[in-house]
Amino acid sequence: MRKLALAGLAAVTAAVLTTVGVASADPPPSTLVQVSSFGANPGALAMYTYTPAGLEPGRPVVVALHGCTQSAADYHAHSGWPELADRWRFEVVFPQQSTANNSLKCFNWFSTADDTRGNGEAASIKSMVDKAIADHGSDRSRVFVTGLSAGGGMTADLLAAYPDVFAGGGIDAGLPAQCATSVTEATNCQQNDQHLSPAQWASRVKAQYPGYGGPWPRVAIWQGTGDYTVYPVNGTELRDQWTAVHGVSQTPTSTQSLPGGTTLTTYAGKVQLYSIAGMGHGTAVDPGTGPAQCGSTGAYFLAGICSSYYTGLFWGLDNGTGTPTTTPTTSPGTCVSASNYAHTQAGRAHQSNGQTYANGSNQAMGLWNTFVVHALRETSPGYWVLADGQC
Repeated sequence: MRKLALAGLAAVTAAVLTTVGVASADPPPSTLVQVSSFGANPGALAMYTYTPAGLEPGRPVVVALHGCTQSAADYHAHSGWPELADRWRFEVVFPQQSTANNSLKCFNWFSTADDTRGNGEAASIKSMVDKAIADHGSDRSRVFVTGLSAGGGMTADLLAAYPDVFAGGGIDAGLPAQCATSVTEATNCQQNDQHLSPAQWASRVKAQYPGYGGPWPRVAIWQGTGDYTVYPVNGTELRDQWTAVHGVSQTPTSTQSLPGGTTLTTYAGKVQLYSIAGMGHGTAVDPGTGPAQCGSTGAYFLAGICSSYYTGLFWGLDNGTGTPTTTPTTSPGTCVSASNYAHTQAGRAHQSNGQTYANGSNQAMGLWNTFVVHALRETSPGYWVLADGQC
C-alpha cells in the first residue's frame, strides 16, 4: 500500500510539473546561440538567444519560456517567435531550465524562492534581459515575456514581480500569478477554481512589488477549452486577475472570431483572452507562409492559429503592419438542458472516472449517463456553469 501511495503521489507531482513538452537533445541548433555569462544567475538557468542578422539598436526584446521536459531549442523550433523576429526585427531570449533545478525541467512557478522579485529563476531571467539590452542596445521600454504552461505560470509571476521591466506578457495555458507556493497547491491551481474575487487575485500581483504605481503590463491569455492539464478556469482567473490589476471591468469591450475556432475577448485594450474551442494543452501554432501564420506543429504545439503572431500584434511588435481578419460575434450566454452524456458529446462537459464535470468551471454534475440531466450556461467562450432551472 505504501508503494501504491508513493506511486500515486509521484503521478500527481508529475501532473503538476508536467505542464508540457518533449525533450530535445542539447546543444540547441546553430541558429540559437548560448550566452555563457550574463551576470547574476541565482536560479542557475542557461541563456540562449536568437538575434536576426544585422539587428538595429533600439529594437524590442521578447523572452520566451519553454514548458516542462522541453529546452530552449524546442521553443525556438516550434513557437514561431524566430520567424516573427526576422519579420518585425527584435531579439528573442530563450531561458533554459535544467534537471538539477527541476527533474522535469519545469520553471518553478510555484516556488517563492524562484518566482519573486530578486530571487532565484526570476532574478536570473531579469539578468538575461539586462544582458540582451546591453549587447544590442535594445529598447528597455519594449521588453515582453511569454511562456507555455509552466513557462506561462512563470510569465505571470514575472509580470507581477517585474512590472517595471516587462511592458507586456503572453500566457499560454498558464496559471495566475502567485496561485501556488507548493507542489500540492500547484495541483489544485491547475485543476480547480480557487474561488477568489478579481480584487483578491489582483492583490497577489500587487504584493509582489509593494508601492509600485504603474504602468502595468498588457496581458494576452491563451487557453484551450479542452485542456485538462491546466484547466480552462485558469484562463478566466487570469482574466480576472489582470483586468483587476488594470482597474477595468471583467465585461469585454469587444468580442471577435479568429481562425482555428478562436474567440478573442478584449478588455479596454489592456487584457485579451483567446479561447480556442476544443484545443487541448499546448501552444497554438499555424504553419504556413500567410501573413498571420507562423510556427510548426510538435508535441504540445497544436495547429489552429499562430498565438505568437496575435500576441505580437497586441504588443505592437509589428509597428502597425499586421492586418488580422476578425469578425464580431454575439456575446456568449447560450443555455442548454441535456443529459450528462449529451453534454459531454457536445463538448460542454467532460467525464473522469464515470463522473461528469462542466467544461471551464469544472463544476461536478454527477454520474456520466443519459439519466442525469442538468442545464449548462456558457458565460464566456468555452466556459460552462450549472444553470438548473434557468433554461
